[in-house]
Amino acid sequence: MGELGNISGKEAVKAFGRAGWIVRGQVGSHVMMTKQGVRANLSVPQHKELSTGTLRKLIKAAGLAVEEFLGLL
Repeated sequence: MGELGNISGKEAVKAFGRAGWIVRGQVGSHVMMTKQGVRANLSVPQHKELSTGTLRKLIKAAGLAVEEFLGLL
């Protein structure tokens, strides 16, 4: 399994964008993303480094595997 350390919020937003997620706006320090046909919304914190637990939950909510997400980076 790949390494999820040292990934910033900005990098995560770009990776989710490559997977078809669209930025709908920003609320405070969180970027809100949606995807057509998916009921879940992603709320990606814009931190310099995301914790691995937070990142794993976002990846799961997006319907991706960790390896797929790492391939999008």
